[in-house]
Amino acid sequence: MLGGKNILLGITGGIAAYKTTFLVRLLIKAGAAVKIVLTESASSFVSPLTLSTLSKNPVMMDFVNQEDGTISWNNHVELGLWADLMIVAPATANSLSKMANGTCDNLLMATYLSAKCPVYFAPAMDLDMFKHPTTKNSFEKLQKFGNVMIPAESGELASGLSGEGRMAEPEHIITFIENHLSTGLPLSTKKVLITAGPTYEALDPVRFLGNRSTGTMGYELAKCAADLGADVVLVSGPTNLSITHSNIRLVNVETAEEMYQAAHEHFKMMDFVISAAAVADYRPKNPSNQKLKKQPGNDFKLELERTKDILLSLGQEKENQFLVGFALETNNAIENAKAKLKKKNLDAIVLNTLEDEGAGFGRSTNKITFLDKKLSEKTFELKSKAEVASDIWAEIIARTHA
Repeated sequence: MLGGKNILLGITGGIAAYKTTFLVRLLIKAGAAVKIVLTESASSFVSPLTLSTLSKNPVMMDFVNQEDGTISWNNHVELGLWADLMIVAPATANSLSKMANGTCDNLLMATYLSAKCPVYFAPAMDLDMFKHPTTKNSFEKLQKFGNVMIPAESGELASGLSGEGRMAEPEHIITFIENHLSTGLPLSTKKVLITAGPTYEALDPVRFLGNRSTGTMGYELAKCAADLGADVVLVSGPTNLSITHSNIRLVNVETAEEMYQAAHEHFKMMDFVISAAAVADYRPKNPSNQKLKKQPGNDFKLELERTKDILLSLGQEKENQFLVGFALETNNAIENAKAKLKKKNLDAIVLNTLEDEGAGFGRSTNKITFLDKKLSEKTFELKSKAEVASDIWAEIIARTHA
């Protein structure tokens, strides 16, 4: 949920500021770009150099920068416009009061007042301060303004007391924000299974039968589903791709049989299933345990046997799942896709054909036709596979959220 987002972190002067080093690392690990505005008092609790190193951006503390005889300024308006979301953590009682009442006496407050993005704040203070009516008033006012409060936690406090007022742990802040961002998304609370990539069928310990699939289309479908709020299980054959998203569980397999087992293991609990993998139709019947040597003569005969049809078997077990297949065709594309749609009991099928320039394996683009079980067709222009994934999910959502 945070991948690719610009996050502005405001740090105020409380002992919990030391935890922001861990928070920055988690934000970077989640794929976010992070810029930090520090109040002067916060710099007593956490080093600007440490935060700058972790975020890979200069830490800003004041409106004016003076370095090597040159003067520049930190533009709070540009910062507010840059951010996709802003987090104030820790948010002390003093800073919360300033935010609630529009007291603009430092760069952080000016940036907060300029921000056009969602703002999250994580209170951090001692027990009595947390319970004080003026603090509660700040909480209420800020939430009425549309800001989102990350609940404080209970535990041992800096004063030695124990109770409510601890800043939420960095990993809890990340989880809270991701859950909040996913609320209301079209696939929120939904479970999605996607198969992707090729399968490799062993001929001997060195050689295998495979295909040219890179897995890119399936991985983009998984990313898109996760960004739309879904919990995704991505069953992937061997690829050179990587994926990091808190909503995606990657299951690596190699053979068609392993993919069959993994798909069936997760199928019953799913709401949506997309079979985007290029599964081998055949495998060597008697793979060798030793590397095969050259045989006399010029011919080599290889006996093959059918693999299990994963998509057909899922269609036979389908209950309430919305099941989508892929069809890569070289001729009679529409007719073949419609036949596959019916035979395998699919709700929809995504057709691409090697007759279209820029479509198919090993490319960054694809050109598809989306067909549903009512035989309604929609053809799209050549697009990047990320855009194609978005189009596919839009078509699925339109048919399931009517």
